Amino acid sequence: MPTYFRFLALLAFKIFTAEKVDVAVLEVGLGEKYDATNVVEAPIVCGISSLGYDHMDILGSTLNEIAGAKAGIFKKGVAAYTVPQPAAAMSALEHHASELGVFLEVVQPLDEASLKGQPLALQGDHQLINAALAVALVRTWLQKTGHGDLISLDSNNNGPLSEQVNRGLTTASLQGRAQRVQLQDDDISPGNLVFYLDGAHTPESMEICARWFSRAVKEENQQQPLKDYRQVLLFNCMSVRDPKLLLPRLFGACAHQGVQFSKAIFVPNQSQYNKLGSTIALPPQPQKADLTWQLTLQQVWEELLHSDKGESSSVFRSLPEAVNCIKEMARQNKSTHCQVLVTGSLHLVGDILRLIKK
Repeated sequence: MPTYFRFLALLAFKIFTAEKVDVAVLEVGLGEKYDATNVVEAPIVCGISSLGYDHMDILGSTLNEIAGAKAGIFKKGVAAYTVPQPAAAMSALEHHASELGVFLEVVQPLDEASLKGQPLALQGDHQLINAALAVALVRTWLQKTGHGDLISLDSNNNGPLSEQVNRGLTTASLQGRAQRVQLQDDDISPGNLVFYLDGAHTPESMEICARWFSRAVKEENQQQPLKDYRQVLLFNCMSVRDPKLLLPRLFGACAHQGVQFSKAIFVPNQSQYNKLGSTIALPPQPQKADLTWQLTLQQVWEELLHSDKGESSSVFRSLPEAVNCIKEMARQNKSTHCQVLVTGSLHLVGDILRLIKK
């Protein structure tokens, strides 16, 4: 059996072939020299989005090392784009691009004015950076495949975008990233329990997630100022990540916006018990689940609180138990609106979506 991502890449290529797709946008795995997507030796164009401290056990412990590893997706003679990066990361990308004879262009964040008054479908200021990179990749693909006449694109991403590109940017959807889901339950009043989902799992994305959540709940609360709002954190992260880097960025960014969690809940991912080819979704005895890691996360959180802010935290054995506890909060006080931020792990976010969208 190949490794998980190589299996997914192989499956993807099989599906693309069977479906006779016209063009495929491949997202890399870790995005380094041995990434499974590198079997495509001559893509039309390559792109590298914002880099941060992620997969450090494999890619390296510094931004220079991480960027150098990420540059492993560059192909000789193939145009490449990136976005503004920290100096150490940009230096590494430019060095590797030069070695391969790759023309590396840095695209600037999209000017909101080019969207003709419509907001990006994906929320968060960082999406203006991602959108600019997407537009640059689309423009290059169209030009290099002889389809440049299909839509007009400004070469420097300034000015109004074409109708087609504008429609794509303002209607795109991505589950688990800055996603708001209102729970539909007969026992809970409409709007009394809302989940805010974001799979952030690096220090940089954790801060971005916190800013998005804070802004979203403040805007919502201003629309109904007489309501009683309660913010709850539902968190888990993989043990290869450092909670002392993640949780302070989350806590600090929220506090800076005046948002404090009345309760924090730490729970193992439900999907961690799933194995490829297995129908077992949960351990036969969830009460025996190892919660050592979740207790560690709780300790890091409690240290941030300095025990004087009144928030409480809990560790649950399973995700369904945690969700039931949150539902009970909403049921007990019908005048309170619970706003639950779910973050730290895309696995956790996916598990939540399966539970609350049944």
